[in-house]
Amino acid sequence: MAFFLMRCLHHPGQDAARDARRPEHRQWVGSGGNGLVSVLIGSALVDDQGSSTGNFGILEAASLADAKAFAEGDPFYLDGIVAEVDLTPLPETFQAHRIAEPMSPRL
Repeated sequence: MAFFLMRCLHHPGQDAARDARRPEHRQWVGSGGNGLVSVLIGSALVDDQGSSTGNFGILEAASLADAKAFAEGDPFYLDGIVAEVDLTPLPETFQAHRIAEPMSPRL
């Protein structure tokens, strides 16, 4: 298994679309993309006024391909809300055990 920092930047002006798809997004995250990954932690990204600009997550996945499939299967991505996805591998020394309550089941 490997760990990745996923950063998704959203197109501007997507508040209504994001609000409409949030339940499906949360279901996708909670299931780890139907078992593709484990989402250890994540949240919205905001600008200095508190407006949402995207989201991030720490993922555990068997491969970069699985992490990418998770990001690209998210309803926010499928609906065109996401402008850019960045997946950064984390070092083998990443201390995932310190995240006590993952957002989806561990792999």
